[in-house]
Amino acid sequence: MGLYNNSFVDPPTVTLVGIPGLEHLHFWIGFPFCFLCIVALLGNVLLLIIIPTEHSLHQPMYIFLVILAATDLGICAAIAPKMLAIFWFRACTMAFDACLTQLFFIHALQGMESGILLAMAFDRYVAICDPLRHSIILTPTILSRMILVVSVRAVVLVGLLPILIKRLHFFHTTVIAHSYCEHMAVVKLLSGNVQTNKSFGLFVAFAILGFDMVFVLVSYTLIIWTVFHLPQKEARLKALNTCTAHIFVFLEFYVLAFFSFFSHRFGHVAPFAHILLSTLYLLVPPALNPIVYGVKTKEIRVKVLRIFTPKDSFLK
Repeated sequence: MGLYNNSFVDPPTVTLVGIPGLEHLHFWIGFPFCFLCIVALLGNVLLLIIIPTEHSLHQPMYIFLVILAATDLGICAAIAPKMLAIFWFRACTMAFDACLTQLFFIHALQGMESGILLAMAFDRYVAICDPLRHSIILTPTILSRMILVVSVRAVVLVGLLPILIKRLHFFHTTVIAHSYCEHMAVVKLLSGNVQTNKSFGLFVAFAILGFDMVFVLVSYTLIIWTVFHLPQKEARLKALNTCTAHIFVFLEFYVLAFFSFFSHRFGHVAPFAHILLSTLYLLVPPALNPIVYGVKTKEIRVKVLRIFTPKDSFLK
C-alpha cells in the first residue's frame, strides 16, 4: 500500500468497522441478522420452488414474485457472509476490488428490487382498475421487456459508481465506518474532489428509487380510489386486505432506503443507528417479502403445508 503526502495510493485492501460504537456487541448483534438471513433464505427458496411448479401461479404477479425472490437471495448473498464474518470472527479486512464488487451487487440488486416492486404495483393497478384488459396488457412479451428494462437500468447506472471511484487514486483513509461497502461510505475514503461521485450517486438514487416510489404511490392512490368505489362490500374488503400488505412492504423498503441515503449526505444521525437501520433495510425485505406475499396466497400456503407436513397427517 503506497503512502503519499498522508494519502493512501490505490490501497489493495480496506477495513470494515462493522457498527461504529457497538464493536463490543458485534458477537450478539450477529445473531438477529443471521436469523433474518435464514428466514430470507428459506422463504425465497420455497417461492422459487413452488411458483414455477404450480401451474395456477403462472400469472404476472407471481412471475414478478419469482424475480423478487431471486433478487432478495442475491442481496443476502452479497451482504451477509462478510458482515457475519466481521461480527463473529473480526475478519474486517477486505480487498478493495472485492469491496467495489460488493458495492455494485448490493446497489444493483437494490435497484432491481425497486423496479420489480413498481412492476408489481402496476400489475395490481391493472388487475383492479382494468381487470378485463389485464391479460391483454400484461402479455409474456411485455413482462419480459419490463424485467429486462428494470435489470439493464440498474446494472448500467449502478455500474458507473465503482468506475467513478476507481478513477481517483488517493485515499485519506482505508477504514470504512460501515458493515458493508455502501457507496457513500466508500466515497468518504477518497481524497480530492468527489463532487462528481456525490452528484452521480444522487442522480442514481432519484433515477431509480425516486422514480419508482413516485409511480408506486400513484398506482396505489388510483387503486385505493377504485377500491372505495366498488359496489360490493366484500370486494372492497378483499382488495384492501391485499393492498394493505403490499403497501406495508413498499413503505418499509422506500422509507428506510431514503433514510439511509439522506443520512449519509445531510443527516446528523448517530453512526450506530444509521448503520443498523441501513443494514436492516437491506435484510428485512428479503425476510418479509415471502411471508407477506406467501401467506396471502392460498396455493402457496397449501404447497408449503404439503412440503412440511407428512402425507398421512395431511390427508387426515
